[in-house]
Amino acid sequence: MSETSKIRCVIFDMDGTIVDVPYDWDQIKRELNTKGKPILNYLEGLKEPERSEKMNILIKHESEATQKAVLKKGMAGFIRFIKGKGMLVSLVTNNSRNNAAYLLKEFNLEFDLVITRESGLWKPSAEPLLEVFDRLSLTKEECCVIGDSHFDIIAAREAGIKTIFIINKEIKKFKDEDVEVYASVKELRNRMTRMIV
Repeated sequence: MSETSKIRCVIFDMDGTIVDVPYDWDQIKRELNTKGKPILNYLEGLKEPERSEKMNILIKHESEATQKAVLKKGMAGFIRFIKGKGMLVSLVTNNSRNNAAYLLKEFNLEFDLVITRESGLWKPSAEPLLEVFDRLSLTKEECCVIGDSHFDIIAAREAGIKTIFIINKEIKKFKDEDVEVYASVKELRNRMTRMIV
């Protein structure tokens, strides 16, 4: 029996995972003055009109970065490979519905389920992943996560998902995490090819 014999769904992050996007998160956080909090959590706690004003700043940065996004090498074929094995693919992103729709159309990508921040659920909370379980009738054992950041790891762990893959060239950043880190899509695909018999 293969390691992934139970896995029926791969949950992807978007920015930094499926596409490379030129965000300067440190600059954005300084501009928004997030006081060390995750951006969406910080904005959620603000009162109007400050909340809308700062959300518009975030949207402007996101829109500009989205227009410059580049699909990770090998990603389209990797998603087709997973679907070809009979698995579901879902997308969970803290980005907006508009930006997700733009990128999926731009790069001709299709997912069985897309959850964006408009759902009111976002990482590092497990809530958007639990929504995937609910809407696709899955258990935590039937899912794995592919992301690029510690937010993805925190959300997956909180949701009880044990199989976590990270695509990030800065492998040392995750040396203290019990996850598998790969510098490229090709390396991860090779790993999953060995897993999925």
